Amino acid sequence: MLAALMQPDRSARPEFVAAFREIVDRIGQSLAGLPKRALPIQMYVAGGAALHLYTGERVSRDIDASFSGRIALPENLEVAYRDADGAARLLYFDRQYNDTLGLLHEDAYDDSEPLSLGARDSNVLEVRLLSPLDLAVSKIGRFSSQDRDDIATLARHRLIGASALRRRAEEALAGYVGDTARVQASIDIAVRIVADTEKRVAAKRSSPK
Repeated sequence: MLAALMQPDRSARPEFVAAFREIVDRIGQSLAGLPKRALPIQMYVAGGAALHLYTGERVSRDIDASFSGRIALPENLEVAYRDADGAARLLYFDRQYNDTLGLLHEDAYDDSEPLSLGARDSNVLEVRLLSPLDLAVSKIGRFSSQDRDDIATLARHRLIGASALRRRAEEALAGYVGDTARVQASIDIAVRIVADTEKRVAAKRSSPK
């Protein structure tokens, strides 16, 4: 049975989704000449773009993504658009994104979520989002204040849990070499962030209206 395609969150800004779709279309069009045996190419989306498509929060300015094969990206991967409030925005594909320097589980791409972008879904380029759990794990490597906020957002939307995050992150860390003490400490903090967020969400749900 084919996996069901997920839809962008209902709170995701349609202007962002349209700009995201336009960039995906441009990449897909550049792959049209590839032999059918090489298709479809999978595009694995991480970062703020994936977070927004899952939660509708924090509109990202760039798309962090890697691919299942080596491809020559087209030149024009920037889309200017206006948000619902009329503000000018720009969405661009980040050509500097590198998934080898962060924390990533070895099964992250296999466990990614296929995304539907509507009637223009392509049989050439398959868009997939890192699962919420692997998206959280990927943010532990750098672990900036924004990354911590993003992990809390995923927990607030009940997309990840503390115990599952620890298990997945430590499984990912087992595949890395070098001094991993800093990353282990970041895992501990991330798990506390999720646990605290879970408690606040549960308290809010149980409080009288």
